[in-house]
This record gives sequence, structure tokens and C-alpha cells, in this order.
Amino acid sequence: MGRHLMRKQPPPLYQRIRQILESARAGAARSVNTAQVMAYWLIGREIVEEEQRGRRRADYGARLLIELSSRLQADFGKGFSVNNLEHFRDFYLTYPRLVSPENSHALRVKLAVGSVMGLPAISHAVRGKSGQSSSWTPGLLHPNLSWTHYRVLLRVDKPEARSFYEVEAIKNNWSARELERQKNSLLYERLALSKDKKGLMQLATKGHKVQQPADIFKDPVVMEFLGLPESPRLVETDLEQALINNLQAFLLELGKGFAFVARQERLTLDGDHFYIDLVFYHTVLKCFVLIDLKVGKLTHADLGQIQFYVNYYDRERRTEGDNPTLGLILCPDKNDAVVKYTLGEQQERNIFTSRYQLHLPTVEELENELRRELRYLASPAGDATIKESLIVAPKAAPGRRKKKGEAE
Repeated sequence: MGRHLMRKQPPPLYQRIRQILESARAGAARSVNTAQVMAYWLIGREIVEEEQRGRRRADYGARLLIELSSRLQADFGKGFSVNNLEHFRDFYLTYPRLVSPENSHALRVKLAVGSVMGLPAISHAVRGKSGQSSSWTPGLLHPNLSWTHYRVLLRVDKPEARSFYEVEAIKNNWSARELERQKNSLLYERLALSKDKKGLMQLATKGHKVQQPADIFKDPVVMEFLGLPESPRLVETDLEQALINNLQAFLLELGKGFAFVARQERLTLDGDHFYIDLVFYHTVLKCFVLIDLKVGKLTHADLGQIQFYVNYYDRERRTEGDNPTLGLILCPDKNDAVVKYTLGEQQERNIFTSRYQLHLPTVEELENELRRELRYLASPAGDATIKESLIVAPKAAPGRRKKKGEAE
């Protein structure tokens, strides 16, 4: 009888219960992450304040960490090496405003209570008096950023770039691995190439906002996740197949709003067949995006071909509510002057070209890209401002390995 009644239960009931359980699990995980982050921040603060009492003497600080590490490892395990204690100290120094002063003492108490009564007790103190998540700004604690996220952020030297990655990690729900990948691909610097001073400030405080077609394309596009060697024998079909096989990673690189529609879509005109490599729909701009892949240097004929595809889509596939179709050519090399004089001002509004790289960019490569792009910016004064803002410290280059005993 009971089994019969269970089978009769409507599906929505199961879905509601499932949602409750999943929300509870996610909330518990966030509470654990927040407790860990807060504990490490408070430890860092204690170390800094103790060192300041010793007037920041180098020998005092080194001896303090060695003695503290020895005691903590005996009681709590290997996660409290001298190296990790230095990370906690750097965490506090980098994020001194992580928690408002009026809440820092409460959090110390809440952490102690949480260990006995349950970690969700922390959430009220974390949110502050207003309790509104909308009041969050970069540099303040956010429950969706784990200690592993913050470890990645600590390796970003420029404050404005670090703020940008905080905002984007939260907006896009990036895992720590995805955040690491975007940092290593120099996403901030690539997006900042075409920004003026005001645009750079918005990028650092509000993240990447899509307001016009030019906002959705990066140059260069980094596709190291394909695992393809840079070779003159690379053919377009191999590149296309690799992108399809790694579609999730490719969508992450393209950015928020891209939805995959088709590959090798056939267009037939008077018996002649043409094929568009990749078709996407952008859910924010409400338009189709056609991508053409090239393995050689961009030519004016390639630009004519993508313009043909865009014109066809606008006339035959675009429906009511869709904005004009956009075209993007991905190529390993291009001549910006050829692009400018082939397309002209009108066509540059819906046809774009981006270089792609099959490896993570280095500082030198980015600087070369900067010099190339700055030649095409309108304001000489703006050029100097942007160039100064985008200097990348050698320390920020990808490839750093974790040290032994480093906390996750």
C-alpha cells in the first residue's frame, strides 16, 4: 500500500524536496568554505599584529612563524607550515577590509561557536548589518569564494586586475580551476586592450559588461586547452574538430552568453554550397554569431567571405527580435591595415577579427600585442594611460608551481 502511494506522488513534490536538499548541501559547503577563509584571515591578522609589536624586525618575524608553525602542526597537522602561515599573513595584508571592523570580533566568536553549534551561525556576521549581498564590492568577503579561489587571487599583483577576477569569478560561478585558467590566460589584460581609463575602472569594479558587439570578442583568443601544436601543417578541419571536442572550455574562453547552434552549416545558393564553420547565438546581445576558422594569415578574401555569411544570415535566418548578425574570423595572424581598409567603418560594426593562440600568452607576447593595438586607438593621451595601466609584472606570468606543503 505504501509503495503504491509513493508511486502515485506527483513529480513536483520530489523536485521540491530535491531542491531543498541540494540547497542545504550547497549552503553547508559555503559555510565550511567561509569558515576556513575567515579562520585563515584571522590567523593572518594575529600574525601581523604580533609582528608589529616586534617593530617588524625580520629576525623576530621569522622566529615567530617557526615557533608558531611547530606548535600548530603538532596540534592541527601539516596545513600550518611556515609557508602557509606566510600565505595567511599575505592574505590579511592583501585583503585588510575583507570584514568590516565592527564584525571582525563577532566573527572570531562565531567561528568558535560554529565549531560547536554548527557553521551556518557564521553567515549573519559575514553579511554584516544590512544582510544584503548586493552591497558586496571587491575586497570584501563573499561566500562563493573559497580559500582556493583566494590563493589564486593572491597571485595577481595588480589590485585592479585582482578586483576584476573577484567579480568575474562570482558572476560566472567559476571554480578555482577555471579562475586559475582565466588568470593564466591574462583575461583582464586582453579585455583591457580596447578600454579607455573609464572603461578600465568599470572593468575592475563591475567586471566585464556586454553592452555592444565589440564587448564580446577578445583579441587574442587563447585556446591552449586544445592541446594542439603550433604547426604549419595544421588544417582547419582539425582545429574545428578540436574546438567541438572541447566545446565547454571554448565557451568559457568566448565568455558568458554564447550558446552553440551548429557546425559546418550549409548554405545553398543556386546550386552552390557554402559552409559556415561554427554558429552561435548570443543570449545577451540577441543575435547570431558566425565564426570562420583560418589556419593561415588573414586575407581580404576571408573578410569578404564572412561578410557574405553575415549578409545571408541577416536576410534568411534572422527573425523578429534578433539583432543584426555578427561575424568573427579566428586566425593566427592578421594585418590590421588590411582589415581596416577592406571592411571600412560601417562593416567594422558587425565583422570582427581575432588572433588565436594555442598556448598561454607570455608577458612579452602581451606587450607586443599592446604595441600593435595601441597604434589604432584614437587618443594619444589615452594610449599612455592604458599602456601604463596594463603593464604586467613578470611575477604574474603563468607557470608557477605550488610549493611543498602549500594549503589549498
